[in-house]
Amino acid sequence: MGRKRQARKREIHPDPKFGDIVVTKFVNTIFRNGKKSTGESIFYKAIDICTEKGGGEDGLKIFKKALENVKPVLEVKSRRVGGATYQVPVEVKPDRRQSLASRWITDAAHARSETAMELRLAGEFLEAAAGRGGAMKKREDVHKMAEANKAFAHFRW
Repeated sequence: MGRKRQARKREIHPDPKFGDIVVTKFVNTIFRNGKKSTGESIFYKAIDICTEKGGGEDGLKIFKKALENVKPVLEVKSRRVGGATYQVPVEVKPDRRQSLASRWITDAAHARSETAMELRLAGEFLEAAAGRGGAMKKREDVHKMAEANKAFAHFRW
């Protein structure tokens, strides 16, 4: 970690279709060393699929609900105290909550077996909005780990 100063937050522009910064941040996590326009088209197609399969509900609302469901409240961080390393549960800051949720959803979508990425992403949105799926499992695992290490919470500082 740098000792000089904290890194400045970059200004993020809202996406062209929905005018939402959260969507832009999510699109930035979708593509891996690729083109942003490709990531945007994949996301927009996934939202359209969610609208079709979502039972009349808006695809963007499904996406927002999925993101909200996957956001973690607690996580564990390693703290070194007197030669021993402890997994200390800490609360997650709002920016990190959103980035973790985005990353978990995209990773779970990559791991799915559908053929196209739009279908994988749409399926993961619908599953996460319903409270199940790979991203929700990851969140539950992180929460279980934090709960199991609750005894070390006094090492938090």
